[in-house]
Amino acid sequence: MNKHFLLAAALCCASPIVAGHGDVTPQGVNVEGLPDVEDELIANPYRGNEKAIEVGSSAYNQNCARCHGLGGVSGGIAPDLRYLPPGEEGDEYYAQKVRNGVIRNGTTYMPAFSEVFSEEAIWAIRTWLDSVHTEE
Repeated sequence: MNKHFLLAAALCCASPIVAGHGDVTPQGVNVEGLPDVEDELIANPYRGNEKAIEVGSSAYNQNCARCHGLGGVSGGIAPDLRYLPPGEEGDEYYAQKVRNGVIRNGTTYMPAFSEVFSEEAIWAIRTWLDSVHTEE
């Protein structure tokens, strides 16, 4: 077997581990103008709210696009978020991943944002993601 093929195959298989989440400083999210969210919810309180879409777009681009891609279109490092189930069907899954992060085999694939983002920021980003949803 060609040694270059073996090296390429090894790099492809290792890339998720190598490309785990790096040192990225989360950016603050200005949620001024959005209604307050008091508790951790499992359903989006801002669905269809134009201000939330605006806030969510900015927050996504500052904090999520590096891994999940501009416009939610993944470049292969992290899941393409345009394919999250829309509406309440995907809300609980989304909120759990954002709040708690994703760790597999001791490698952080996505950091927990529960101490970084307010609930308003979490749901504003979700609202924007709903606005760019597409079917596979």
